[in-house]
Amino acid sequence: MTTLTRLDAAREALRSACGDVADATPADAVDGVPAALVARPASTAETAEVLRAAAAHQLTVVPRGRGTKLTWGRPPESADLVLDTSRMSQVLDHAAGDLIVDTQAGALLSDVQTTVGSAGQRLALDEPVPGSSVGGMLATNASGPGRVAVGTARDLLIGVTVVRADGVVAKAGGRVVKNVAGYDLGKLVIGSFGTLVVVTEAVFRLHPEPTARGFVTVPFGTAEEASRLVQTVMNAQLVPAAVEVDWRADGAGTFGVLLEGTPAGVEGRTAAAVRLLGTGAEAAGQPPHGWGVPPWDDDAPDGPRPTALKLTCALSGLGPVLGSLRRAATGAGVPVALRGSGGAGVQYATLPGSAPVDAVATVVTQARAVCTEHGGSLVVLDGSPETKAGVDTWGPVPAIDLMRRVKEQFDPERRLAPGRFVGGI
Repeated sequence: MTTLTRLDAAREALRSACGDVADATPADAVDGVPAALVARPASTAETAEVLRAAAAHQLTVVPRGRGTKLTWGRPPESADLVLDTSRMSQVLDHAAGDLIVDTQAGALLSDVQTTVGSAGQRLALDEPVPGSSVGGMLATNASGPGRVAVGTARDLLIGVTVVRADGVVAKAGGRVVKNVAGYDLGKLVIGSFGTLVVVTEAVFRLHPEPTARGFVTVPFGTAEEASRLVQTVMNAQLVPAAVEVDWRADGAGTFGVLLEGTPAGVEGRTAAAVRLLGTGAEAAGQPPHGWGVPPWDDDAPDGPRPTALKLTCALSGLGPVLGSLRRAATGAGVPVALRGSGGAGVQYATLPGSAPVDAVATVVTQARAVCTEHGGSLVVLDGSPETKAGVDTWGPVPAIDLMRRVKEQFDPERRLAPGRFVGGI
């Protein structure tokens, strides 16, 4: 059977499965890899039918939410079918009394926040990339400075519905916060870049919306200063809701703390934070510019994609990691900007898209070594095709053999986003 004949047969089978199937356009390409077909199921049942049809016709499948992070990771080896979840956009249930929300994976995170916000509640997750879907956020494990207080999606997800590559539906967890049955499946799929299953529904626990919030900022100029400020706040009794380190390419840095709670409590802790942080510390009711958004969103939209990095380390290693990144970039002759959750040891950085590949590789290699030394890692989340081809995207992964065995269990024929994740998974 020729490729064209196979796709024609698959197209008809997919249309029987969900009805909304179209030929892909150049805009549907996944990180430069052209797609052939796009299916838009509206439910878990339709998703299962789509994946069964895709498996029967030997199609590779790349799940897509709103496309905001579709260039993260490695380009897939192929993308016969893009499974678009944007029609699965409903908030299925909001049990305000139980602090629970049940949502389809294609729902915008902002829409979920609007729904639960009507009851004075929130899903305590930052949205580092505006316009993200719930499924996309889970697939990439995106997070922001608020993780210092509530953790990430791994800590808030209590139930998940997924569809395997063969169309089998599986559920884990439930709607009760203390129910942890099957919870490991939820943790497993978070950050897997759509290579294990397609997430169709998610259940999260919520938090009450605070009645007051305040920000305290203070400038800094060196990695040592930034580390000292983070340690000072984290070791004090301030109970920060978020902590962020923002170090611009020109060398100017701003350390920020978010305090939440009752009006009286926030007022008192804000005053204490200003005293604690010392000269230059200022209180404000609004976040500083760029708060919670990775620095690559500051770049102009035209030209090559900037190289986006995610650096992690133990809190004690923050100073060495920040310093190594800045020194490596200076030595390679390229500017670097950094912004992230200092209190949680997770930083996002960007190098300009015009930077030579060998310069980017030098920065990545040197900074990665220091991240690893301090219990973390450095991942190249995004970049130009030339950068991704010439730079080790993921770096060393100690558990790679286990991860490959998990992929074999969930997707033995390698149909879901093949090659997009670490180690070619």
